[in-house]
Order: sequence, then C-alpha cells, then structure tokens
Amino acid sequence: MPFPISLSVSITQFSSRQLAASLSLLFALFGLLGCKPEKKASARNSSPPVEATQAKSGSLPLVERLSGTVWAENQVVLYSEISGRIAEVLVSNGQSVTSGQALVRLSDESAREQVRQAEAGLRIEEARLRQSTAAFAEVEAQSKRIKSLSDRNLVTEVELETTAAQRESAAADVELAEARVEQAASNLAESRDSLTKTIIKAPIAGIVGVRAAEIGMQVTASTRLFTIGNLDRVTVRIDLTDEMLNYIEPGQAVQVFSEDADQDPLVGTLTRISPFLNPVARSTVAEIDLNNTERRLQPGMFAAVDILYGQSQQSTLVPSSALYTDSNTGREGVYHLQATPEADPENSLSMPVDVSFLHVDPIARGAAEVAISELEVGAWVVTLGQNLLATGRSQARVRSVTWQQVLDLQNLQRESLLEKVMNPKKSPRK
Repeated sequence: MPFPISLSVSITQFSSRQLAASLSLLFALFGLLGCKPEKKASARNSSPPVEATQAKSGSLPLVERLSGTVWAENQVVLYSEISGRIAEVLVSNGQSVTSGQALVRLSDESAREQVRQAEAGLRIEEARLRQSTAAFAEVEAQSKRIKSLSDRNLVTEVELETTAAQRESAAADVELAEARVEQAASNLAESRDSLTKTIIKAPIAGIVGVRAAEIGMQVTASTRLFTIGNLDRVTVRIDLTDEMLNYIEPGQAVQVFSEDADQDPLVGTLTRISPFLNPVARSTVAEIDLNNTERRLQPGMFAAVDILYGQSQQSTLVPSSALYTDSNTGREGVYHLQATPEADPENSLSMPVDVSFLHVDPIARGAAEVAISELEVGAWVVTLGQNLLATGRSQARVRSVTWQQVLDLQNLQRESLLEKVMNPKKSPRK
C-alpha cells in the first residue's frame, strides 16, 4: 500500500544525515534492550561458582598430627613351651579368658610316660639310699666295737685303721645315694612340669584373637598359637623425630581419631616417651594410654593422633580448606575476594567479583584452621572451587558460607563437594 502524500512528503523532507542519525538511535535502543543482558549473562557464565567465608581473628592450638598404631593393654603373643601335637583347642577368637584359663591341650601320652619313669627312678634311688644308710649303720657299729677293744689294747693298729676306712667308705656311699635321690627327684619334677605344660594357659586376662592353633597341628617353642590382650585399655604408639622432642613432652593433651568420622575423638594425654632414639631413623617411640570400653579402637589399626603442644600468637585465621598450592611455584596461598560479594537477585550466587591469589606462609596449623599474617581479619577467602580459578580466571560468583559450614565440610574432596553444592539432590521421580 502506498504511503499517503503527506507522510511521503514528511519522509522526503528528512536529509540523509538526519536519517542516519535516526537509525543509529534506533540501533542503540535495540542494544540497550537486548545486547546488555546478553553480555551480563555471558559474564555470569564465565565466572565459576565458588564458596567463600570471612577470615577471623584468634589464636590457634599448635597441633602436630601423627599416625599411630593401636596395641591392647598387656598384648602378648602366646607360644607353646614344649613341642607336641595339639589334641584339643578350648577357646575361639574373640572369647574372653581369665588368667590361668586353659586354652590348648597337647597330646600328653609321652609326657605321662616320662613322669612314670621318673617316679620309678626316684623309688629306685630312695631304696639304694636306704641300703647305703643300713650299710653305714652296720659299719658304724663295728667301728665302735673296734674302738672299744682298741682302748683295752685288744686289737692291732691295722685293724683299727681298716675299720675307720670302711666307715668313711660307707659314709661316702650314703652321700652318693642321697645325691642320686635328689637327682631323681629333680628329674621327676621336670617330667611333671613338662606334663603340666601340655596344658597351655592364658598368662593374663583378656580377649583371645589371631588364633593359629588347630587340632592335630604339630607345634614347637616357636609356633604362634594366639594373641591375647585387654581391649578395655589400649596403647597408641607413635614415632617422634628428634626435632619433635624440642616441643613435645609427656603430659600434653592428645586427641585420637578412630575410623568412625562421625564420633568425637578420644581425649587423653601423652603418657610416656622413650629416651632412646633409633640411631638410624633418629626417632623414638611415644605411647598414649586410653580407655577403650566402647571398643572404638582395635589392636593393629592405624589411628590419627593430634598432639596439642601450645597456642599460637593472635593472628588471622582461615579454614584449612582455604589453602591451595600454586601449581607453577609449588607455594601455598589463598584466593581472596577484592570486594564483598554483592547479592544477585536472580541467583543464589553473588554477582561476579574480582579474585586474586595471595601466597602465604602459615604461622601455625591446626586440625581445621590455619593462622596467617598476609590477610586482614574479615577478608573473604575462597574455601571451595579453587581448582576452577587456577585456570587463570580473575572473577568468580560466590556462595557465602558460615565458618562452621566450612569446618563441617572441608574434609570432603573439593571437586565432589562442589558438584554436590551446585547440583543439589533432586527428588526421585514417581
């Protein structure tokens, strides 16, 4: 349809310069309406999501984290004292036993026969002793008669000397017989002791474990049969270097962590430190005695041990998860925000905010916090998502979290946790 004449005339009255200006204004209007939101969305998409919290002020417990091995109280390995064949096993793994309780019975036929022979040998030697004693008594009586006759000069000097020699010989026979009786009695006691050792008993009260004894097995003095220990009390043994001995000493508070991360650590004190260092490793052994009535620690397991040996100076504290190692320099540092995160009304994350990496030298390290001096109190530090910033990005969108939330979550892997935060679990489909 052709334009009306009045409109056509109005259009033709525009100069080319006026027309160009009008078109430019129109395109600018379209840009305000459409282009800026696209750029804004692009900025949002290019800024990775991270979590951040504010650094705080405080002193930090000085903690040395070590790995220890758990031992039961009075934990011993049980061996047979004699060689023999196992005839009966009287206990099983996990069974409680009392001191002196029978655990294993060895075949005792040979031991009983040795006892019978030893008893017979003792009776023989006792009979010989009686014979020697009787012979001595006879010689003693004859010696007295000869002595009486000698006083009246009725026997010769030779007869007197012969009688004295006979008396000495008879006395020696008695002493020899007595010694043989003692030897036979000793042999009998040894045979009876060997018979007693065919019953292997618990040397202490405790729990039986690591059972190796089986019926019919031939054992010697080097054959392990059981391990026994009191599991209600345990000892955690840790290795200390010579350098650690400058600040770690008995009596310091310790925390021992079991494999169940949901439970609080066991609390105790460093009980003792061996004064002798290994000449090769330059280390020594320290021990921590703990109550274990709940059986949270099992002998042989590894346990993380925190030794609290003092307090740091007042400084800026950041969560341990805020530390990140620069892959280029190998140094530790933190990603900190250049400004306070500004809320984004369209998202739970903030508007993009500038982020930079700052190298730090920790003053002290705790189990969950690190003391540094390079940042001021209140500065925002990234605690999750540093790997997304390590690619060179200088901006991030921030989800603000509390200090306690960081402490609760920082033991998880950064990547898997980020996935959990950014993609919350959806309700199952019906």
